[in-house]
Amino acid sequence: MDFAQILPPDRTKIEGGTFQFHCHPGVSCYLSCCHKVDMLLFPYDIVLLKNHLNLHSAVFLRNYTHICKGSHPFFPGLALTMRKDELSCPFLGEVGCSVYKNRPSACRTYPLERGVEHVGNSLKLKVHYFMTHHPYCKGHFETRHYSIDQWERDQMLHECNQYNDFWAELDAFFATNPWAGEGRAGAMQQLAFMVCYNVDDFRSYTEKHNLLNNFKLPKDERRRIQKDDGALPRFGFDWLEYILGGRKRIIKK
Repeated sequence: MDFAQILPPDRTKIEGGTFQFHCHPGVSCYLSCCHKVDMLLFPYDIVLLKNHLNLHSAVFLRNYTHICKGSHPFFPGLALTMRKDELSCPFLGEVGCSVYKNRPSACRTYPLERGVEHVGNSLKLKVHYFMTHHPYCKGHFETRHYSIDQWERDQMLHECNQYNDFWAELDAFFATNPWAGEGRAGAMQQLAFMVCYNVDDFRSYTEKHNLLNNFKLPKDERRRIQKDDGALPRFGFDWLEYILGGRKRIIKK
């Protein structure tokens, strides 16, 4: 793909796999990027944040998010709601991020942005990183250099990227409009929204309908799904594709 044709002017493809950047309290713009930002949240971001705050998913969604335009017309996105007074991140404290260990993947990735694509018939996703260029950011003028691998390790991105790749594939399936004819926010879309964004309600739904026992799952995987808020959405993504006519990655008993 020729990204030069589609990238906005404040994004460039990273050449050579290395970049120059360092953010720390000594730069004059410190924490500026935590204000007036359109922060899209991925499903795993919500899992990390709601668990960090010890909140039910529904409470977190109601108090900290709002529905926004997704990557296509057939499924919405969720964005973090900024504070009304100063348009800052709701988790910004006096000395920095109060949820730093479990911050959203977009915060971890910045100043980079990450995209994935399928190439040919390969099932493996090809990863692309792009550098953002915001005028207020002085971190670009610091002397520290990183490779992409170093940045992923430093920011603890591997797990987030894995889950975000699962989500990217499901969202690409949603872009085919699998609920055509249902109407806006129909029953299946609302079910999909719960599976993707409200893991606690989906866990209750799973238990009520005995979903796990309807499919052939290894015992260790079943146990993870029953206990882990990260494993449950992964099963949910596969289940949604199954019931909506997409790829059958799980097998019914």
